[in-house]
Amino acid sequence: MRRTQLGSQGLNVSAVGLGCMGMTFGYGSVEESRSIATIERALDLGVDFLDSSDHYGPETNETLIGRAIAGRRDKFVVATKFGTYSRETPPRIPDGRPETVRWAVEGSLKRLGTDYIDLYYQHRVDPNVPVEETVGAMAELVAEGKVRYLGLCEASAATIRRAHAVHPITAVQSEYSLWTRDAEEDGVLATLAELGIGFVPYSPLGRGFLTGAISSVDSLADNDFRRIAPRFQGDNLAANRKLLGRLQEIATERGVTAAQVALAWVLRAGESVVPIPGTTRPERVDENTAALDIALSDAEAEELSAVFAPGTAVGDRYPAPMMATLNG
Repeated sequence: MRRTQLGSQGLNVSAVGLGCMGMTFGYGSVEESRSIATIERALDLGVDFLDSSDHYGPETNETLIGRAIAGRRDKFVVATKFGTYSRETPPRIPDGRPETVRWAVEGSLKRLGTDYIDLYYQHRVDPNVPVEETVGAMAELVAEGKVRYLGLCEASAATIRRAHAVHPITAVQSEYSLWTRDAEEDGVLATLAELGIGFVPYSPLGRGFLTGAISSVDSLADNDFRRIAPRFQGDNLAANRKLLGRLQEIATERGVTAAQVALAWVLRAGESVVPIPGTTRPERVDENTAALDIALSDAEAEELSAVFAPGTAVGDRYPAPMMATLNG
């Protein structure tokens, strides 16, 4: 397995990670045994970078990972997040208050069954708390040894700069794929390259859309998030599916899958880029890691970039209330 240094603070991870959200949250129910088998297969292949959040479940995702890594914590690089799971009623989300940082990390450590978290992200920026205060509290966790490296999720370029001035930010996680190119347009990718911060694209396969397997939400579980995601609705999905032709043609020409070509395209985004495709099936981990062996030509990559040009996808990637929490 190829390794990548994520950011400039020394965090070394597998060149492709494993997004674990779908094992307990977002895409329907999954048997725990299959999820753990997926993590087992990832480790067999050298994929040691696991991504979670206290929001996923909530809590159950971290608990699952804790069981999967028990007795071999040192073989994994564990990332988790805080700030979108609230202890209050009504819930305060996002929540970046220093006291919430402290409360959240203790819960995550307990559920993960560990005394340290490798990479700790603020899941969404709290517009009511200066990011300097939140990151200052996160930096205290680093000083105490409870957290090794810090990250932000779905933060704007300006926020990243402010946070990085308080304590080095190792990685920023944002949705990024052929049909989600926001990080190019809003200056985030350029800012990360300038500051020496790693980039962790989540949903690099467009929540399964880029595999070509989703023709209607009717086939999805009743509690699958994509049933309410605007890009997957009716006419929007029909229009978006028209973009897939050239991606599938390149995959056929190369004798690989569309998912592998889509991942190979994401991997070209920079030297310190580690996508975290999510899956709950061991065989998909094999498929995703094999994308590391695909070197797209400049012509192929440019053609795909043109087909999926920013703004081409029809529909927002989240419902309106969730869109409001992005790029904070």
